[in-house]
Amino acid sequence: MIVYKPGEWWKALWHFHTSEVIKLLLFRVAMVGVYGTAIATTTLKFHALNLTIGREYFSFLGIMLSLLLVFRTNTAYDRYYEGRRLWGQLVSHCRGVAMEINAVLPRDAVASRRYFAALISNFPLALKGTLRGRVNFDQLEATPDIMERLHTTESVTTCLVAVLQESLEQLRQVEIITPTHLLTIKPHLLGMMEVNGSCERIKATPIPFSYSFFIKMFITIFIAIMPIVLVSTTGYFMVPITMIGAYVMLGLEMIGTEIEQPFGLDSNDLPISQIANRIRVSVHDVLRVELHEQKKKLPAVPYSIIH
Repeated sequence: MIVYKPGEWWKALWHFHTSEVIKLLLFRVAMVGVYGTAIATTTLKFHALNLTIGREYFSFLGIMLSLLLVFRTNTAYDRYYEGRRLWGQLVSHCRGVAMEINAVLPRDAVASRRYFAALISNFPLALKGTLRGRVNFDQLEATPDIMERLHTTESVTTCLVAVLQESLEQLRQVEIITPTHLLTIKPHLLGMMEVNGSCERIKATPIPFSYSFFIKMFITIFIAIMPIVLVSTTGYFMVPITMIGAYVMLGLEMIGTEIEQPFGLDSNDLPISQIANRIRVSVHDVLRVELHEQKKKLPAVPYSIIH
């Protein structure tokens, strides 16, 4: 994720070229420039291309493409925003579980507090790994028997919530907590599972291929005919004009493609690694369990910061 000050225009523009998406965009715009130069040279110097396309028709295509790009961008951002909202809910649910358990556990139950702090903290770390294709078990903290269950289960996150609920039930059986306490904790556990399912839905449901292919093909056709329409009136100035138009259209499509899957590792994706580590710090703090200093620093990196 890129952290920046909205008012710092020039510093943001200076940092702009470092994004991999922008580097790819600039390469494609350069290819459009080469294509436009070839059209201009063929038409103006050799008079080998003499096609006439009505400007009204071209303007109509532009309006239609604008509507598609707006819809495409809004759809992608909706997925991005929903992903961030879900992880915000996860922060609240994990802290809520920790607060409930902290209220009922004795102050001197250090081992139990450490056990629940690790168990709750494992959930966001496991969810992050699930959304990115691989759970890093080295980041998880649990007893050997629980780790064995996690390695063999189909869903690590579901297994963690199941273990957490089993552990709470054991506390009820020894009368450390009451059924009333379980009723107050249960909504948080269900909320964690709801966040898990919603994030998996976003990841597993990309923009339909037919729609994505259609808009890419539309942009390609529009950029291909743009030099032919403009060359007769603008001459060689058509080349930079076409490149600017391609920059806008291709840029919007590529940004939409990047943020429609918000849980990846691209520079503009959600910082779910940092959020997961922030949850771990909060949970350990609520349960009054000491956390290693190195782990406390993890929520602060590795953002791309524009100073």
